Amino acid sequence: MAIKMPIKVLAINGSPNPVGNTAHMLRTVLEPCAAAGFATEFYQAGGRPVRGCVACGGCGRHPGRCAVEDWMNELYPKMAAADAIVLGSPTYFADLTPEIKAVIDRTGFISRKDGMRFSHKIGASVCAVRRAGSIHVLDSINHFFLLSDMVVPGSSYWNMSLALVPGEYEQDEEGVETMQRLGENIVWLAERIAGEG
Repeated sequence: MAIKMPIKVLAINGSPNPVGNTAHMLRTVLEPCAAAGFATEFYQAGGRPVRGCVACGGCGRHPGRCAVEDWMNELYPKMAAADAIVLGSPTYFADLTPEIKAVIDRTGFISRKDGMRFSHKIGASVCAVRRAGSIHVLDSINHFFLLSDMVVPGSSYWNMSLALVPGEYEQDEEGVETMQRLGENIVWLAERIAGEG
């Protein structure tokens, strides 16, 4: 059945490497979405200077905007307009990158003060990991989605890949299959939420 309106999928890369394993994982997730006719966008967050939430309450006084002036005010409207958001992070000391933590904290509060703008959107997490720590990263991101009243799809395994140096993700056959299946599940879920499936 044809999609009546464009479904938008936004992938946010929290790795400072714009062409590393996390970036390639996110792009794999986007492939089935693009093939289904969805509008897809890749946003590079990692490696850009950013502050955490400063608890100023500005997002309550000016809904839809953060009082801290940086790229978060560029990113938030993209997240608010998306039907599905995919957050990707490598694992640093068994945790996510500071950029993704800032995205979670700051856009989470902006959304709450902006009428729960993330409610009923699809949220998916992916993590590149050398050996361990990926489950904590995925949990942290998924907790953000669940607390934001979002819908979280699964895949054929945890949404991770054993990949340290660039290029190792492509050698992880199961990791690639997991990302492809995650993209397919986003398509399946998005079409049903839109009433098209």
